[in-house]
Amino acid sequence: MNRHSFFKRIAASALAAASVFAVQSQAQNIPGASAREYRVAEGNNLYCAGYVSTAPVSPDQRIVGGYNEQDGWLYSQRNIVYLNMGSDSGVKPGDMFSVVRPRGQVKTRWTKKGDLGMYVQEIGSVEVVRVNADHSVAKVKVSCDNFLLGDLVRPMETRVAPVYTQRAALDVFAAPSGKPVGRVFMARDNLEVLGRDHIVYVDLGTDESVSVGDRLTVFRPLGKGNPLEGEISEAVFSKESGYQSDQYKGSYFSNQAGRKSGENASGSVVTTAKAKEGRPSIRKVVGEMVVLNVKEKTATAVIVRNAQEIHTGDYVEVQ
Repeated sequence: MNRHSFFKRIAASALAAASVFAVQSQAQNIPGASAREYRVAEGNNLYCAGYVSTAPVSPDQRIVGGYNEQDGWLYSQRNIVYLNMGSDSGVKPGDMFSVVRPRGQVKTRWTKKGDLGMYVQEIGSVEVVRVNADHSVAKVKVSCDNFLLGDLVRPMETRVAPVYTQRAALDVFAAPSGKPVGRVFMARDNLEVLGRDHIVYVDLGTDESVSVGDRLTVFRPLGKGNPLEGEISEAVFSKESGYQSDQYKGSYFSNQAGRKSGENASGSVVTTAKAKEGRPSIRKVVGEMVVLNVKEKTATAVIVRNAQEIHTGDYVEVQ
């Protein structure tokens, strides 16, 4: 092949690639063409988020055995387990059940509501593969954690997370909306420092007319400014000696000390704590979350963006 033919082939290939790219670009701009919808939560974050509720959970329907229980007591995806309900209870092959594990009553300092209810951990789901009169054989379809004998089963509910929408950049100076305010009182897996895609529980629920899909602003009142307990001394004393030259005798004023109080600077040094006295209510926005599940006094939410780390105890406000 001569050089002229070689370059003609390269040019033809480049033109063909450009044509394909142009066709694809035009297809993306066709009116009515639908792009894939992205959800704010899927899989583990949707069906294994857990919740806090005051409603009782019946202990009657549960996992009572495992096909290989002689070899261990933990069960996960594709393992076979036995349920204590069968055709007498209306169970049929193909039925799906969610697996939950009530963990106890929630006690937290981060709410003024008092009793919020019990924390229910969502473990995963099972599918019934064979039915007997008084029990069923089920296969673990999804395991977000290890299944245990005694875990409770309940009919699978369909959940649909809100669609992700493109929004303006997070406004870290956003003014209050005037809508209900609550607290992040707990997070999944006992996390305390949180970021994007982490699951949290807030003390806002149907009592405050909160709904699935509501967006919550996460904020932190400046208050006294420092979350650490105890007093922190000022870094610089107002006067210091021992650094002046012997010949020119510089002053005793430290370069970065606070001002003296009073019109004539004759009072005491204005410390950081003193400077914050009487200041107006100021808050800083640290993130945003979307509600996935709502109960009576609480809601389960996923953090969708954050400007810095979010902590249990931070405030949330309905947008």
